[in-house]
Amino acid sequence: MNRKRKEVPAFSSEAEERTFWEQHDSTEYVDWSQAKRVTLPNLKPTTQSISLRLPVSLLESIKSAANSRDVPYQSLIKIWLSEKLHESH
Repeated sequence: MNRKRKEVPAFSSEAEERTFWEQHDSTEYVDWSQAKRVTLPNLKPTTQSISLRLPVSLLESIKSAANSRDVPYQSLIKIWLSEKLHESH
């Protein structure tokens, strides 16, 4: 389909752009048949620190499990949480 596309406006902020795309159909602006898959290898997800109180014995068991897998214990906790979350969906 070769129809004339609308021009994407310039945005002054990410919030303004988000609002625009929430209210407009991207197919009026972008020819998705010409889209190409890209990889962004250095893109890291936004993270947020939390404080979590665990019984000492549980934390020691987690650290031991992480050590046996040669990964930081915080990483192992994230992996386990993600696996559990996806398991339930």
